Amino acid sequence: MTQDTAILTAENLSIDIPTETGTLHAVRGIGFDLKPGETLCIVGESGSGKSLTSLALMGLLGGSIKTTADKMEFDGIDLTRAGKRQMRSLRGARMSMIFQEPMTSLNPAFTIGDQLIEAMTLHVNGPKAEARNRAIDLLQKVGITSAESRMSQYPHQLSGGLRQRVMIAMALMCGPDLIIADEPTTALDVTIQAQILRLLKDLQKEFGMAMILITHDLGVVARVADQVAVMYAGELVETGPTSEIFAVPSHPYTRGLLRCIPLPGKSDRDARLGTIPGIVPSLVGEVSGCAFRTRCPHARDTCRSDIPEQTATGHNHSFRCIDANGFAGVDETEGANT
Repeated sequence: MTQDTAILTAENLSIDIPTETGTLHAVRGIGFDLKPGETLCIVGESGSGKSLTSLALMGLLGGSIKTTADKMEFDGIDLTRAGKRQMRSLRGARMSMIFQEPMTSLNPAFTIGDQLIEAMTLHVNGPKAEARNRAIDLLQKVGITSAESRMSQYPHQLSGGLRQRVMIAMALMCGPDLIIADEPTTALDVTIQAQILRLLKDLQKEFGMAMILITHDLGVVARVADQVAVMYAGELVETGPTSEIFAVPSHPYTRGLLRCIPLPGKSDRDARLGTIPGIVPSLVGEVSGCAFRTRCPHARDTCRSDIPEQTATGHNHSFRCIDANGFAGVDETEGANT
């Protein structure tokens, strides 16, 4: 596999969840490519389907949830056809995930050392002493002091920031080719957030991993992403290189998210931050038209029924809107009208 060959590919990925009131179309026809060493940030509000997408890639969704895709491939392995045993051999060894809440992801009944060592002994044949030495080495790499003594501690004895660092070390135990970080800085203070993001980027460069970072914070995206996928109501509404997404945002939702971020040196201290009125619509039952139309300042009657197509605007940059010209540079101070 070369650096120009995608290690992970998803095409027309959809996730449907049965509920008492009908089928929830949680993720609808999304697709992306991820190359070795590249960082893809999936950004969007809560409920947009970001975490479900990552769980589908890892094969961690429940049996009642229906996942379909024209193609979902990791380094030549068809994930749509992979059995439970094959997925277990991939998870932790070649594909690792850092979950959103480290306190509930770590087992409170086992020491940090036991959990780190288990992650390696399950996938790599070798002496336990070797796994222990690697665990201590990785704890030091992720910035945990007195790493050897920490091995005998339990999760409740560590702060939130330290637990998150332990989760990162655990994800790296087998030297994976892909790491998925699901909002790894949630509930951490700003200083610790910056440290965790810098740590992930440094470790990615050192180990040559591809990374998917799931977040709702475009400020985080600007610091670490090579590619951005903006997700809304189960769909990717805009994708492209980070520089183009920030310089020429074309979808109204992307522009709305960017207006919510204060810009150092540009935003007035007393100025109100932008907001996106309304909430993410229900995706239960039949879904038609543009899902963003009830919140879009440019919505028209045709947005109720017309299905937006992907429109290319530049190198690997596209957006999903019935207006093929996009809304870069358009004033969006008016409210939604549909």
